[in-house]
Amino acid sequence: MATTRRSFLKTVAGGTAAVTVGAWRPRPARAATPVKVGCVVLGDLGINAPTLIGIEKGFFKQNDLDAEMVPFKGGPDLLKGVLAGAADIGLTGATDPLVFRERGTGIRALATILEKNHFTLTVGPQIKKVEDLKGGSIGVTVVGSTTWVFARMLAKKMGWEPEKDIKIVGVGGLDAQAAALRRGETQACIFGDAGSVLEAQGVGRILMRLDEVTPKWISLVAYATDDLIKTKRDTLQRTLRSLFQGHKFFRDNAEESIRIAAKGIGWPETATRRAYDLVKPLLSVDGRMDLDAMKVMQDTLLDLGVLKQRLPLDQHYTTEFVPVKI
Repeated sequence: MATTRRSFLKTVAGGTAAVTVGAWRPRPARAATPVKVGCVVLGDLGINAPTLIGIEKGFFKQNDLDAEMVPFKGGPDLLKGVLAGAADIGLTGATDPLVFRERGTGIRALATILEKNHFTLTVGPQIKKVEDLKGGSIGVTVVGSTTWVFARMLAKKMGWEPEKDIKIVGVGGLDAQAAALRRGETQACIFGDAGSVLEAQGVGRILMRLDEVTPKWISLVAYATDDLIKTKRDTLQRTLRSLFQGHKFFRDNAEESIRIAAKGIGWPETATRRAYDLVKPLLSVDGRMDLDAMKVMQDTLLDLGVLKQRLPLDQHYTTEFVPVKI
């Protein structure tokens, strides 16, 4: 077949294009690393808001992570999930690493999520001050839980003898606490920032945040297993960076943070806004742990019989991930 000028130019152009495309084809983007962030419960703003914000605002993606938030029903369930690989990192109450490590589990705290104590004492309408609770009942989740510990600490501060001056009753989750308050079976309950939901429901009002009872405390931490700390250090580091980018956004953007959290947790805006005000001052800036507070926590758990033996404090945490740099 005769070669025309048009066919020649077409052939040359096609060949050049093929060479050019082959020479300049960009490298395929690195596949995002999957990571599962386990949250001890869904109904807590301090635990869930940084993860929800990190996912919605793309902070995890910026750190080459494909993140999934996995809520659990409580500390023991979260622990099982982390040990089984259903979550890579756990966000939970800061006493969990102390308790579970003492029981032979290979986990340790990576970073502080929330400083001091964001748990609240929510009281029924007839209670005007803490002293009015004498002779009544305080609802907690279960005996031996963090809420039970705080109820015992409150009783000690007030000079009350449990069972004689105040009853501490294991009631269960938030719905059960609301029902017990409505029926008058309890006159108060101790919960996390979800006390704001009870307040929004008109069941009671938040009388105090419990950092008044525990001036030295850590509220929430992130933890992982010793094995993951060794084998997935980079993934854990990027996960913490994403979470703390969420912290900064939370502090700087109240309205959008409240919107994202309310939608993700399923709370009314009024409750989310109230919890935001409770939590914002306590969000850790860089994850560093107050080791004096951790020792106070360990001493308290030993005194109450939750812990049976004192392990060296440095077995419960690692400092290799903090300060978290964003």
